[in-house]
Amino acid sequence: MDAALLSVGVSGLSTPLKLAATLFMMVLTAAAAQVSFPLPFTPVPFTFQPMVVLLGGAVLGPELGMLSQVLYLAAGVAGLPVFAASPELPQGAARLFGATGGYLMSYPFAAFVAGWLARRGLDRRYLTSFLAMTAGLVVVFACGVTWLTLYAPGADGRSLQTALSVGFYPFVIVDLVKLAIAAAVMPAAWKLLGSDFAD
Repeated sequence: MDAALLSVGVSGLSTPLKLAATLFMMVLTAAAAQVSFPLPFTPVPFTFQPMVVLLGGAVLGPELGMLSQVLYLAAGVAGLPVFAASPELPQGAARLFGATGGYLMSYPFAAFVAGWLARRGLDRRYLTSFLAMTAGLVVVFACGVTWLTLYAPGADGRSLQTALSVGFYPFVIVDLVKLAIAAAVMPAAWKLLGSDFAD
């Protein structure tokens, strides 16, 4: 199937539908934050957000994917209950300065990276789709661990190794497994779309 026919995607939607898709991804990110499992050895909870953020970037493209996460953060800063539950910090702008602030602030950039790579055709096959999302995950962890090391509460006494122990090692395998599942979505969607065009 001609790739030009398959390039319709979200970019071919009308402006109201683009806005609706962006808002839907914002809401989906907030919903993923509510599925949160605190771990006793780290201030960073386990959530499904990274998977949703990166899949959203791949689906919406870099600009709208990034916008969906900017809107998500704006909603959180405004005090809406969109962030994961925390025993230490209430909902609101203060959450961006807590232990998970680096992860949260990485989401727009991670979505952009995944969307940028997807737009260049990496979402057409399973392996490259997985690599595109993994590149976005690298952004999430790089920002999150850097924040834990340098800026988060207690960072003065926290080494990089400690930050990796509480913000990277416990999550990376599970997040890669989640991406391995999510990476199948875009190639399957393109295959289905191609079949529709063929009909």
